[in-house]
Amino acid sequence: MLFIIWMVFFDANSFLIHNELDNDINALEDNAEFYKQEITRDKTFIQKMDDSDEMEKFAREKYYLKKENEDIYIIEHEDSIKKEEKR
Repeated sequence: MLFIIWMVFFDANSFLIHNELDNDINALEDNAEFYKQEITRDKTFIQKMDDSDEMEKFAREKYYLKKENEDIYIIEHEDSIKKEEKR
């Protein structure tokens, strides 16, 4: 009985330490899967940006870039405008 208690709680290879390490391994595997998905998404985005039309579209939408002699109007919807708080 003493041996079992020692192995479960006090030993360097105890059940509690193994359980904690298993949880850490699972969390790291989840992180690895997330980063693999992010890499795949980024590779797809990079391939899409090889097309000059797509790059131009991205630059216009994200950074509001424009061509010479061109006007850009930014339309904000009412739900996207921050309202000032009245005191």
